[in-house]
Formats: sequence, C-alpha cells, structure tokens
Amino acid sequence: MSTLAIRPVTMADADAIAAIYAHYVIHGVATFEEEAPDAAEMAARIAAVLPVYPWLVAERGGRIVGYAYGRPYHTRAAYRWTCETAIYLADDQRRTGAGRPLYEALLDELADRGFVSAIAAITVPNPQSTRFHERLDFTEVGMMEGVGFKHGAWRNVGYYQLALGPRSVPPPKLPTP
Repeated sequence: MSTLAIRPVTMADADAIAAIYAHYVIHGVATFEEEAPDAAEMAARIAAVLPVYPWLVAERGGRIVGYAYGRPYHTRAAYRWTCETAIYLADDQRRTGAGRPLYEALLDELADRGFVSAIAAITVPNPQSTRFHERLDFTEVGMMEGVGFKHGAWRNVGYYQLALGPRSVPPPKLPTP
C-alpha cells in the first residue's frame, strides 16, 4: 500500500470529497443529510469556514482517500474556542490506517490555532466510531435520544469531547477570516 500524505484541502478536492461523503449520505447514518451535496456545495462549505477552521485531506497514490475538518460548534461568540470535528474515509479505506493520522493532524492543527475543545457528534450505536474517538482520548459527555430519523429508524447522537489546550484567562486569540 502506498504512503499516506496529509495536506490542507484545495477547492480542486471538492469533487473527491463530495464522492466520499455521498456514500455516507446514501448508505449510512453517520450524517443526517438525506441528499448528497455536489462538488459545488462542498466547495462552498469549505470556503465558508476557511481559514479559521482547517479542512485536511489524506491521499494515497494521488487519490484522496479521506478528509477531516473543523467547523463552528455553535454560532454564539462565547463558543468560538470550541469546534465540531468530523472525519470521512472512502469506503474501501476504512481500517487501513488512514483515519488516525488524518484526525490527529486535524486535532493538532485545531490546537495550534487556539481552539481549546473539540466536539464529535456520533450517531449511535456506532462502535467503530466511538472506539476510534475514545482511543484518541475523546470522552462521552452526552447522549441525545431519537433526534434524527433516517433509513426507517429514529437515531441517537452521542457527543464526545476532547480538550485541545488549556482554558486560559483570557482565552487564546483565534484566527479571523
């Protein structure tokens, strides 16, 4: 298997990102979207949060095999040091060793930018994702029952949190768009 390279996203990556995400939208419950966004919509989503929140891609042999990103946890100003994180891998790249280095690079980048807390929202049950996050020191901090209806069933969402840095007073300065 070729070497994994992790780099910042470019707008040219939107097609590959949309294709990876479409699998989860159509076949899974990791996202509650019901229609897969196209490349133009993915590019707009990326552009909306850069440069404050990073998006990273993982490549193998010139092919994008996964992506991870940060985004605002909530829009109110007091939440600005907390971000929500997500990771998606191409279906044939799960359990290949691509996820951990990609997500660790994202978490390092978020910490370097001054974020102090990362939140992962995980549709549960999803033992692979919860184990993955727990191995990266995320802690379950809450469970919302039956908050999404997808593929014929009500779905629960677990919230997992990771401290990225100290909660100093005053808080660190964050990048601005």
